[in-house]
Amino acid sequence: MPRIGLISDTHGLLRPAAKAFLRGSDRIVHAGDIGNAAILEELAALAPVTAVRGNNDKGPWSESLADTAVLQVGQVFIYALHDLASLAIDPVAAGFQVVVSGHSHRPALLRRGGVLYINPGSAGPRRFRLPVGVAELVIEGRLVTAKFAELDRQGSE
Repeated sequence: MPRIGLISDTHGLLRPAAKAFLRGSDRIVHAGDIGNAAILEELAALAPVTAVRGNNDKGPWSESLADTAVLQVGQVFIYALHDLASLAIDPVAAGFQVVVSGHSHRPALLRRGGVLYINPGSAGPRRFRLPVGVAELVIEGRLVTAKFAELDRQGSE
């Protein structure tokens, strides 16, 4: 059963607890606002990474990042983008089972029309009173289950 680690909105901070949670993933999806290339390098040391550009990802290091990404894991097709409000496709018609996004810094999980929409929340610097967290998808055939992990404050704010 493939395990896909989900992370977003690191804004240049990759917490040790996030790395620990993502360790053992078969692939990692970063839903944007990465912060710098070093974050992607650290994640790539754990598993292959699929990343999209967030609205704060600027500069030469981010020029190779696309605004959206498509990933197939077994029988499951995953669509990744930073801001769900900019979703310009119909995931059902396009054959996607999962849409991964970030941007809001709020963890969210919604099933609509047979599509799982998931936002792992923000894994970077704490914003307001929002939780700091990551998530995972476990894929078994066409069945996708999701799990969130709230990270503790230990490590750095």
